[in-house]
Amino acid sequence: MSKPFGAPIYPEFAEEFLELLFRLMSLVFFTDKDYRKNIKEFDGRYLFRSMDNKIHVAAIFKKNRLKIYEKEIDGTNERVTLRNAGALMSFLLSPKPDIPGLILRQNISIDGNLNYLYKFAFMAKRLQLMATGEK
Repeated sequence: MSKPFGAPIYPEFAEEFLELLFRLMSLVFFTDKDYRKNIKEFDGRYLFRSMDNKIHVAAIFKKNRLKIYEKEIDGTNERVTLRNAGALMSFLLSPKPDIPGLILRQNISIDGNLNYLYKFAFMAKRLQLMATGEK
């Protein structure tokens, strides 16, 4: 049975989607030298979590590699707390991520250097454009 349009997004789906996005990034880092330039000499630790603690995805960029975890990590450069799974999907699938708008609408809160979130949004959007052939 399919869900009606506008049905709530389950946290497990949103978490798996974010993990898949990071895994695709990792794969493309190995296969595309232009995309790999995004992490050259970049070290960063990200944590995405939901307010209800149903979503936990961490990513560590270090030594031109990306490691993904489905748990909280310490020492993050950017900790993004999302209102819910819908806020995460809205952020990830937005044609133009409006980070200040998401913060003002209290869909996300940020702890850390905001530039790291912009870098992540850039890398995710670039991956999306590559997938659609708009590179």
